[in-house]
Amino acid sequence: MRTLCSSTLLGEFFVIGFAGLVAMKEPDLSTGTVWTVSGTAMVLCLLLCGVLTRPGGVQLGWALQIALIASGFFVPTMFFMGAVFAALWWASVHYGRKIDEAKARFAAQEAVR
Repeated sequence: MRTLCSSTLLGEFFVIGFAGLVAMKEPDLSTGTVWTVSGTAMVLCLLLCGVLTRPGGVQLGWALQIALIASGFFVPTMFFMGAVFAALWWASVHYGRKIDEAKARFAAQEAVR
């Protein structure tokens, strides 16, 4: 699960950075505010890569997905991109757990031999 989720978070890292560049052109938003919010979200993506296997790591990832979708109120394209990454996050968690279970079963079978 960790590999798939980390890949999704790294993709989000770059998308958030590009969204920050787009948001800078919005006259209602100051550059400092845009980069404080974008930078915090980008750092959170990187930190989440390290805490995915700890309790609450996946839930923090879901909170990030919700925030990414909500950022569409400032950069409308982010409604779509946030939904895409939320779907990728779900797939990463869902199929990542299945892969982890299959690896555990395989390791148990190998230990019996």
